[in-house]
Amino acid sequence: MNQRPARRPAPRPPEGTPAPAELARMARSGLAGAARVAHWADAALGPGNDGATGDGKATLSDASAERAAADLGLTVAQVRADWDTARLAGLVEVHGDSARPGWRLRAWDRDDSAVLRGWVALFDAWSLAHPEPTDVEPAAVAEVVSAMPQVLSFLQLSAGPVPVEQLLDLLRQRVTELRTERCEVTYDTQTGPGSAGPVAAVPAVDAGPADRAPAEDPAPAEDAELAPLLDWSLSALGSVGALTYGDGQATLTPLGSWAVWVKLEQICVAAQSPAGNIEVAAEEMLRGCAQLRPNAARAEYRAWLAARPVGGAVTELIDAARGEDALLRGLAFEALRVVGAPAEPDVRAVVDEPTLRPYALLWLAEHDGIDPEDAHEVLTREEATWLWVDTAAAVADHGEAPLLVRHLESALQPTVPALLDEVRAVGHPRTVQVLVALAAAHPDPALAKAVRRAAFQVHTGG
Repeated sequence: MNQRPARRPAPRPPEGTPAPAELARMARSGLAGAARVAHWADAALGPGNDGATGDGKATLSDASAERAAADLGLTVAQVRADWDTARLAGLVEVHGDSARPGWRLRAWDRDDSAVLRGWVALFDAWSLAHPEPTDVEPAAVAEVVSAMPQVLSFLQLSAGPVPVEQLLDLLRQRVTELRTERCEVTYDTQTGPGSAGPVAAVPAVDAGPADRAPAEDPAPAEDAELAPLLDWSLSALGSVGALTYGDGQATLTPLGSWAVWVKLEQICVAAQSPAGNIEVAAEEMLRGCAQLRPNAARAEYRAWLAARPVGGAVTELIDAARGEDALLRGLAFEALRVVGAPAEPDVRAVVDEPTLRPYALLWLAEHDGIDPEDAHEVLTREEATWLWVDTAAAVADHGEAPLLVRHLESALQPTVPALLDEVRAVGHPRTVQVLVALAAAHPDPALAKAVRRAAFQVHTGG
């Protein structure tokens, strides 16, 4: 008998964690102001109304902010703060240069899981929820943000108040470890005013002995530079409701403790990546997923994404899509579908890149709620033909001849001569190779001859 692999038992949160319904009640209470402003914008401005935003960044226009303040009995500053929180929690979604109610707002009063996901999204964005110090280097801020998961894990394990001095010592150790992992070299002051400070050295494997200077020990993190950044981090986490901070100590709230546990569980799930691609770069991960069935590939994408910051992961995927391998291009956008809304700004930013445009337009159409079967209607005839050639290139490189022949049947053009005319017109860089492969694969000698002739004409510029 075939035996199914044993499922990993559903993890249980730490003892003493409130029930999901109680956690959701806490989250609703903490996000009440953000939800109220988002509901007001939905009712008063309407989805997609240009009056909601004024600068293309989904910030309320001055007129709308003043109107909301008057209607809700708040100050303009309170309205703007609640609006920003609503954006970070996904109650308001940014689409291009406008904003509209998010699905979490629609489900706010009836779906506890939607509320908790919204609060976790705010928790993930804690570094954006509170202005960072203006008198420190951006690199130092980035180091502290990267080190805070360890600080939060320590708070979660402590299950009670922890002195700030103890957290500062842990932060110093972690930042020093991060610098050591980067093999950081501190350059002297003669590098000139254009220097951005400490620069990460190129790993030794990337340079020959003659080109490499001896690495210096990384400068240890100093408490004097980290203390104000720790104060900022704890204040920011307190502002989103993840912890309480005062009297020289910090304590995770029940919501904060639960969220840290959720993040640790995600790491554990990611570590069980079924195909073992969790630690590799995006391009290698996509190649590893090429032979997987769709559901297995999506599981692999989720595991890979859970193991890294979403912004960097999206950048990696788009860079992989820009390469010459058409198969990776399609797979990269499948992985971006798993990312969902956080990938929208990056996907929208590449719409004008000819190589990525058809994929980006389809992604955005599906993201906006168009049925995947109808999404192709957003493409022009030329864009659809370009995508057909790009897909054929992926099949020619990685598939089998019968699959390429079947791909011919998916073309929009009613006849092969019409297809060949339009394929030649779109100017895809792989047109010749695709036509040669199709001619070699097709069983009809007359059709194969016509395709071969078209390939020759494209090759010679005829």
